Amino acid sequence: MDPASLPFDTETMLTGLRPWIECESPTWDAEAVNRMLELAARDMAIGGATIEYIAGRQGFGGCIRARFPHPKQGQPGILIAGHMDTVHPIGTLTKLPWRREGSKCYGPGILDMKGGNYASLEAIRQLAKASVATSLPVTVLFTPDEEVGTPSTRDIIEAEAARNKYVLVPEPAFKNAGVITGRYAIARFNLEAAGKPSHAGATLAAGRSAIREMARQIIAIDGMTGDDCTFSVGVVHGGQWVNCVASSCRGEALSMAKRQADLDRGVERMLALNGTANDVTFKVTRGVTRPVWEPSAGTMALYEQARAVGAKIGLDLIQGSSGGGSDGNFTGAMGLPTLDGLGLRGGDYHTLNEHIEVDSLVERGRLMAGLLASLQ
Repeated sequence: MDPASLPFDTETMLTGLRPWIECESPTWDAEAVNRMLELAARDMAIGGATIEYIAGRQGFGGCIRARFPHPKQGQPGILIAGHMDTVHPIGTLTKLPWRREGSKCYGPGILDMKGGNYASLEAIRQLAKASVATSLPVTVLFTPDEEVGTPSTRDIIEAEAARNKYVLVPEPAFKNAGVITGRYAIARFNLEAAGKPSHAGATLAAGRSAIREMARQIIAIDGMTGDDCTFSVGVVHGGQWVNCVASSCRGEALSMAKRQADLDRGVERMLALNGTANDVTFKVTRGVTRPVWEPSAGTMALYEQARAVGAKIGLDLIQGSSGGGSDGNFTGAMGLPTLDGLGLRGGDYHTLNEHIEVDSLVERGRLMAGLLASLQ
């Protein structure tokens, strides 16, 4: 099967993708994420898939698992794993509306990663229309909480991956030109400073500011960044009244390393910040962690298969390990052949300029279709 011969159509794909982008689905809004999952489930059901809804937990939305008809259903096959949550809060559409400008199309979550998810489903549809049967059964799993580290669905992803032979992840393309064969290890931390309250005007000296302590620790944490491991604080909430010395301040930090041992040392350094001084207590607790995913022989063989498909459609498909986590961290760390970064080309995701390169819809759809059709 020549993937270049499949009649993907950019305008048709944009029309189908638009409702997904205009269905805002920030991670912490479970109802909004579930609405997005329902949209995707409907599209997959129309494509002949059997849909299962898995209820959410820990305050997050649920999961959608779709199994497409296949004579080998139940045997190890291909898992397409994607998330439908985004970092953009409800109302982002007013600042980042769906719009096409020349070669680009904009919208919240369009690159990370609804566009890639949609192109993957279009690949399945195109194969079905062309009566091209895949050698292996195909399962799609869409989840609700990747943007916060996948705390509620890691077990589901790992269990479903273990039942399959290959895992394909349509996250944004690697360096706008390739696919991802490994990812760095990532750890999250919860930070808490507890001080002593007082009136900020009448008795300022009697208080001990938790905000001041958090600020001091933020500088210390940022200063720990080196070549082997990075550290950053991305969330801070503190105080309640400007005329009160703040007695509490909370934050969240992130650490990332190319090697697991480096991340483990980074975790030790973060936890060593715990302590009390000058009547202020600083507490660090470890949050969710993504393990390092180092390329295995199986993953590299999967890449070579994708590279051969890419050559048929005019792509010189590069590969590499990437910073930033995905659910590919989990499946790759399990030793399963995993190929990530199969999604669209574009830029500025997680910002109000998030966009895709429109021509990548067909390009990456054909790449996915050729891969699905060639895997044995």
